[in-house]
Amino acid sequence: MRIDPGGRTLQGISALLAFVALNIVYLLCCVPLVTIGAATSALYEVTLRYADEERGYLLKDYFVALKRNFLPATGVFLVLLAPALVLGWVGVFWLAVDSPVSLAAAILAFLGAGYLLAALVFGIALVAAFRNTFRRTVANALLLPMAEPLAALVLLVVPITAVALLVVLPDFLVVVVTIGFSVGSYLTAFVFHRVFRRHQQEA
Repeated sequence: MRIDPGGRTLQGISALLAFVALNIVYLLCCVPLVTIGAATSALYEVTLRYADEERGYLLKDYFVALKRNFLPATGVFLVLLAPALVLGWVGVFWLAVDSPVSLAAAILAFLGAGYLLAALVFGIALVAAFRNTFRRTVANALLLPMAEPLAALVLLVVPITAVALLVVLPDFLVVVVTIGFSVGSYLTAFVFHRVFRRHQQEA
């Protein structure tokens, strides 16, 4: 029997193991909550590259991207997450008040929080994909959910669905810990590629 190291089966197993290792490293890098933005940006960078004809090395390139993106991604993370959390808190506050006006205010607050969360996801991906000024990155991130509402919805639905599955099926935690974030990032990379290429062509 002869084993071909370049065969599809071995390549598939190697890729799966790389995604598992990447997922675990990503989770460890997110333990200090302030590093979530940088860790996610690095995850997006390597999966964006891998989604583009499987270029690069998932694990090795992750640490390079983490170091390079640390400051800009952390800045984008804090600048966009803070107002989103405030609006979320405002929405919960108004929801506790029993009146039609407060319900409308709560809905508006939650919509605003959702918009900012979508902008946050785009912003972290922009740091991963492009080299730009901090101000321009934040400005583009705030514009993209309006320009790409369907893509923004998809990017929000993916993590919401994962959380819902965790609540309904606690055993789903095994998937989240092993490949949930890395494979999820790889799938969303195709959404980012489509959005970014469209706007690059228009520029």
